[in-house]
Amino acid sequence: MKKGQEYIGIVDHVNFPNKGIVQIEGLQEEGEEKGEDKLSLPPVKIVVKDVLPGQMIKFRLTKNASGRKEGRLLKVITPSEREGRVPPCPHFGSCGGCAYQTMPYKEQLRLKEEQGKQLLQGFLQKETIWEGILGSPREFRYRNKMEYSFGDEVKDGDIMLGMHKKGSFYDVLTTDQCQIVEEDFNRIVNGTLKIAREFGLKYYHKITHSGYLRHLLVRRAVKTGEILVHLVTTSAWEVTNKKEEEFFSVWKNTLFSICLDGRIKGIVHTINDRVADVICADSTKVLFGEDFFFEELLGLKFKISSFSFFQTNSLGAEVLYRKVREYIGGTKDKVIFDLYSGTGTIAQLLAPVAKKVIGVEIVGDAVEAARDNAKRNGLLNCEFLEGDVLQVLDTMEEKPDYIVLDPPRDGVHKKALEKIIRYQVERIVYISCKPTSLARDLELLCGAGYKVEKVCMVDMFPETVNVETCVLLSKLRKEP
Repeated sequence: MKKGQEYIGIVDHVNFPNKGIVQIEGLQEEGEEKGEDKLSLPPVKIVVKDVLPGQMIKFRLTKNASGRKEGRLLKVITPSEREGRVPPCPHFGSCGGCAYQTMPYKEQLRLKEEQGKQLLQGFLQKETIWEGILGSPREFRYRNKMEYSFGDEVKDGDIMLGMHKKGSFYDVLTTDQCQIVEEDFNRIVNGTLKIAREFGLKYYHKITHSGYLRHLLVRRAVKTGEILVHLVTTSAWEVTNKKEEEFFSVWKNTLFSICLDGRIKGIVHTINDRVADVICADSTKVLFGEDFFFEELLGLKFKISSFSFFQTNSLGAEVLYRKVREYIGGTKDKVIFDLYSGTGTIAQLLAPVAKKVIGVEIVGDAVEAARDNAKRNGLLNCEFLEGDVLQVLDTMEEKPDYIVLDPPRDGVHKKALEKIIRYQVERIVYISCKPTSLARDLELLCGAGYKVEKVCMVDMFPETVNVETCVLLSKLRKEP
């Protein structure tokens, strides 16, 4: 078996998030004596991404290390039995956003549950209640936020606006018929791209660090229909025969001329001259309205600023947060820490039935929004602290009765988790958007005397490989 060679095999199973395992019988490993009976050789396992269980695929071996072999998918020869529909989106296959559109939604849920249960199996005891997976209220048109990139689909081609092509760091595909966003997003993408081309604007090039247009950020509330449109550029205006102010005037008028189902709440221009390919602000100018919008969840109203974290599936978030409230249980006269609190959504949903809720969040805009939201919702027993959980916990005098964890994808820092464990709270609810990070953190929590009492997965991201997992942990009581 040599690097660069092509092979055909069947995908045995797929590990989270998208790592297919192909087992091929009778392959001669490098270093083995030739002529050895192929029937006696153990099957060779190769990791191939972007595949589905049961597919027969052709792949090229790209890594042939002793402990790990990897391949790159070249072609699906035979579909999986789990695939049963034509992808609804014309961009599917080229766009790197969705992975499961050839599978009916029930099969997507089944696959995600299988992966989650496999990862967490070592923490599930006989008495653990596995509640399965809850689907999103909407399979399509569910995302309330999209970060689009400017670029080209082929080298030196026309400027594009959309998502990166599958497997590419540079190539960008115009995704103006995306099926997981409201149609308003697609209309705004088309209008923005049209004006960018009319003005002859160039995209920011990641290698030369030249160009003007970087990203388009669109956020839209499901309940209120309010839309925030954010154009991110460099400060290097390069069109000599037209002024920058003229471009923004035309762009703004174009947005207002589009027939939208929602309503534009704000139009914002952000300048970002940093090298890193992330959306951040060196300076911001509001061209119209406000740099925030409002969304409603479970009867409460939330102000969401441009860059603050908020679940990307509003209706799915209601499903998830109902489960969190159920898991946290009776909270009367209890103090709850909501760590990694974002805009304070969970804290405010728990506050009406708790003594006090304290949220900790590192993003300043999100903390400010959380405070405004609590005031707007008439919640006087919420407090929000800005800073890294690792440092802030050292400054807090109050002790929690319960703790809610909703960390970013990488999970909780080990030292922060050790500080959390020292509180010895009776109950912890851990919400994870990455089961592999959750499994790592559960190892430390369970090793410190907690047990997994209940688990429920919630599909916040239909058509993609991602999923949320909600876990209830309780402190083991020591025998007298």
